[in-house]
Amino acid sequence: MASRPDTDDYLSLFLNDTPLIDVRAPVEFTKGSFPTAVSMPLMNDDERHQIGICYKEKGQDAAIRLGHQLVYGDLKARRINAWKQFAANHPEGYLFCFRGGLRSRLTQQWIRDAGADYPLVKGGYKALRRFLIDSLERLAGSCELRIISGRTGTGKTRVLKQLPNPIDLEGLANHRGSSFGHQITPQPSQIDFENRLAIAFLKAQHLKSGPVYLEDESRLVGRCALPDALKEKMASAPLLILERSLEDRTRIIREDYVDDMTAAYLSRDGAETGWQNFNEYLLGALDRIKKRLGGARHSQLRKLMEQALAHQASSGETDAHNEWIRPLLQDYYDPMYDYQLSKKQGKVLIRGDADTLIGWASNNSSL
Repeated sequence: MASRPDTDDYLSLFLNDTPLIDVRAPVEFTKGSFPTAVSMPLMNDDERHQIGICYKEKGQDAAIRLGHQLVYGDLKARRINAWKQFAANHPEGYLFCFRGGLRSRLTQQWIRDAGADYPLVKGGYKALRRFLIDSLERLAGSCELRIISGRTGTGKTRVLKQLPNPIDLEGLANHRGSSFGHQITPQPSQIDFENRLAIAFLKAQHLKSGPVYLEDESRLVGRCALPDALKEKMASAPLLILERSLEDRTRIIREDYVDDMTAAYLSRDGAETGWQNFNEYLLGALDRIKKRLGGARHSQLRKLMEQALAHQASSGETDAHNEWIRPLLQDYYDPMYDYQLSKKQGKVLIRGDADTLIGWASNNSSL
């Protein structure tokens, strides 16, 4: 493998989705890393903890000696072989630790001693994270934004993905942004969400052109919080209002939250457990907005939902879910949306159905 220099070209790493080895401990990786990074630690959490104590009490040299005592023999060989395999599979990649210091250089040296060569990221995770924080703050303030708005069930995310320069906030947060919005896989950590968002803005600026399209969201997408600067910019950005009939909106909600989620739970958990978990998901989502619905309305909708689930269990058909979806949209989500829209500061650029908005955006893609 030809030798490549270490890098501090952070922009290229993110624009090119460069594969990365994260040699920090697993606990550090879990708190936050980068979309193309794989956790392949030099030390596990316990080893890192022991060395940290040693470093504080006896200094760096003693900590290094302890590290060699903890990671040796077959354990060391397995870790080196894993790094070498990654390097062979991803010859364009790099490795990093927290600051680009001792851990990454030791990993790099062990790989080199084993007959391979792999460059590191100068400054490590800390420098990469700082670059993304600064980039997101700058781009959130400078990028021209356009917001796709519309009542619940209009299929805003579906339309967003067909626009010239979209950033899918719900996709990055792995959450649809409502009480019913959680997915069967977990949301990213706040740090991971911010990193994904910053990378998306960098790609929108450098790999595409024109205004950035975002779906109208509250400050929280599930548990992931939008940066204050971005939320403030979105509040005054011009709007494209997506309109659909109540019938179409009911169908879209049924497809997204009943049909697709049923299939997802059954695929992941099997028929019996999957069906039980889907029931808990759907009923739990309604129960979470009980206070806002009011006791009587919640009780009525829950009864309709239970009847629809029973019908689905016996027949496999999901049309009965329309009976609770329709009034939930009309009596709960629509008034809330109409009130929120009345407070928007951005100019309404266009209203219409999906084809109208997509066509308008294609013809008005320049700044």
